[in-house]
Amino acid sequence: MALAPSERGNWTSRTGFILAAAGSAIGLGNIWRFPYTAGENGGGAFVLVYLAFVLLIGIPVLLGELSVGRATKLNPVGAFKKLRDSRFWPMVGGLGVVTGFGILAFYAVIAGWTLAYLYKAVTGAFGGEVTAEASTAIFTGLIGSSWVAIILTAVFILLTILVVRRGISGGIEKATKILMPTLFIILIILALRSVTLSGGSQGLEYLFKPDFSKLTGGAIMAALGQALFSLSLGMGAMITYGSYFPDDADLPTSGVTVALFDTMIALLAGVIIFPALFSAGVEPNAGPGLVFVVLPTIFHALPAGGFFAIAFYALLAIAALTSTISLLEVVVSYFVDERGWGRNMAAWTLGLGCLVLAIPSALSQGASPFFSDFFGRGDFLTLQNNLWGNYSLTIGAFLLCIFLGWVWGVDKSVESMELSGHKLKGRVLYSFLIRFVCPIAVLIVLSYIVRGNYF
Repeated sequence: MALAPSERGNWTSRTGFILAAAGSAIGLGNIWRFPYTAGENGGGAFVLVYLAFVLLIGIPVLLGELSVGRATKLNPVGAFKKLRDSRFWPMVGGLGVVTGFGILAFYAVIAGWTLAYLYKAVTGAFGGEVTAEASTAIFTGLIGSSWVAIILTAVFILLTILVVRRGISGGIEKATKILMPTLFIILIILALRSVTLSGGSQGLEYLFKPDFSKLTGGAIMAALGQALFSLSLGMGAMITYGSYFPDDADLPTSGVTVALFDTMIALLAGVIIFPALFSAGVEPNAGPGLVFVVLPTIFHALPAGGFFAIAFYALLAIAALTSTISLLEVVVSYFVDERGWGRNMAAWTLGLGCLVLAIPSALSQGASPFFSDFFGRGDFLTLQNNLWGNYSLTIGAFLLCIFLGWVWGVDKSVESMELSGHKLKGRVLYSFLIRFVCPIAVLIVLSYIVRGNYF
């Protein structure tokens, strides 16, 4: 039982769409993953390659997803079903829905950690000197406590449900109109504070001055993966958000604006973190533990370090929430469109179901020996990340490129983008990129994943 477009809701303004779609793309991948990935791969050279991949691959795929959504006014499954009469392509849409659900189930666990660190920052836990050993103990104590980990995950999923259940204009758009400006303000304040730190200029040099001697094949693959995944591509989020896009609004400009916002946030996160690290004399290649283990050890060395800590973890929590909202919306839109569920019932049922699936990941960082080494294959959270965040997401992105370039066709994709009369600049370039460059690039990423070289 499909719903008419008028019953599904629409963005009430172009600004609302841009903020919501940017919120979907902007998440822990920008503020947590980008800085440590750049740090591990040489800084400036990595950033330059990353920017090139955003322009040549990220933006075309993003625009393509949005065009599918606007052309159909449906969720990923319904969209593929409407555009191609076959059994296979709706299954690709189904893969996107399942992928969104799977990612939310482990992403919410990490998002919950940001709430714990925000609480610790507010209560002054990072106000004095925190040694590396003490910081490690704080983190392992947090992730190793079963009830704490589950409660934090539950709180984050509850916040997500409360937004999504209220619909597009009354929930997601209204929330992101508050959350995204707040995020930008915190980012700018922290960036201005960080660049004025003693020794901070060395951090900026590391981030923006390319040293191509450090640019390895692995660094290039990491930059390509970051460009794809930071934009929420391959899981139907942008198809879903595009389905609420009004026919009279400028989709090409809005889509490019979303991609530029996402990239700007990642760079600002680097501007915040690297000057702070260099100011405190800490190496930038600390890896995934950068924001949860390394940063707490340097706040005391920064002027107004307590405020810096509070603002930074508030920033992290807001970015995570705008992403979990879009992840749940992908799944909710399917059940609303295709199964005829009410939005309120869909949001609560699916959100609570996701919480159940998230519990093994919440327990897999030391709280449960079984889930911490799941049948001898590693911790459950990492396995979920590899399954949904690496394999499934990449396969979905590859199949989407094939659909856009060779099945539905570039002409129809562009026609959907230009429905309002706003022309897509660089139409020939878009056609070439989406048909040849994008699928090949995503396939290379997939082959890299299959060989076990995760990003």
